Amino acid sequence: MPSFAVAKTFCRELIVKRSSTRETEPDLVMDDPDKVAAYTRAGREDGVMAPVYLFHCAQICEIIKPGDTVLDLGCGPATQLAMIARLNPETHFIGMDLSNEMLDKAGDYIAQQNLSNIEFRQGDITQLVTIADASIDAVMSTVVLHHLPDLKSLGNTFAEIKRVLKPDGGLYLVDFGHLKSEKSIRDFAYQYADRQAELFTLDYLYSLRAAFWPDDFSNLYQKHLSSFGKFYKTFVMPYMMVVKSPARRESDVALQQQLQSLKLNMPKYHQTDLKDLMIFFKLGGLKSKYLN
Repeated sequence: MPSFAVAKTFCRELIVKRSSTRETEPDLVMDDPDKVAAYTRAGREDGVMAPVYLFHCAQICEIIKPGDTVLDLGCGPATQLAMIARLNPETHFIGMDLSNEMLDKAGDYIAQQNLSNIEFRQGDITQLVTIADASIDAVMSTVVLHHLPDLKSLGNTFAEIKRVLKPDGGLYLVDFGHLKSEKSIRDFAYQYADRQAELFTLDYLYSLRAAFWPDDFSNLYQKHLSSFGKFYKTFVMPYMMVVKSPARRESDVALQQQLQSLKLNMPKYHQTDLKDLMIFFKLGGLKSKYLN
């Protein structure tokens, strides 16, 4: 069963009317050194985002294969990207971000991890001018799309993804879904305020407020990307939504063992958060093949 805090928010979202509004983030590009540092520290693999990273890592590993070229849109400081790249050493990754400050952090982190299968490019995800048509085996983007200012930009991004993906390409896009109540948004944002920098908490709050409404997100998915995968959202309370293609690799026992080991080595409270996320996505139709 979900934890009490999550269950309480679930019940509120089930009964309240839509009252919150989408608010574009104060800073569309995170280039402020203090903000980047706070985001990077709190957002590393052993931080409060650990359960989310592991869930998405397991999902993405299903849609990429050895030998693929994978494009990560909005890679940030490369925490999620590095985790996936370590588990897929025979796959080449391109991390793209608009923020040079973030890319500097990402480059340092990859060097510390001794990873040689990642390159970085500065770029706008709504205009993938450095990527040729049908040249990418898989596209991933994890909790980034809410940074876009409006639905036109989101539609442009989806159109660019369609352009650069090979016809049989893999796809995994995940982002926050907009919640109906401002109280629910604040509950999620401040859930772990005692474990993270204040700037990270505020960034989380602004991100949840900037999240697109699931119906709007789904409509643009239907227009541009429905041939590549299916749209999922967490059950009833769509605090996360995903576009995912069918699995593109054979079952990998060694990979599953690595992911299970990462899961078991997390603190119990992180395992509880991971379980909550898995339950709500499973009820929404998205299972976790490598984490069950």
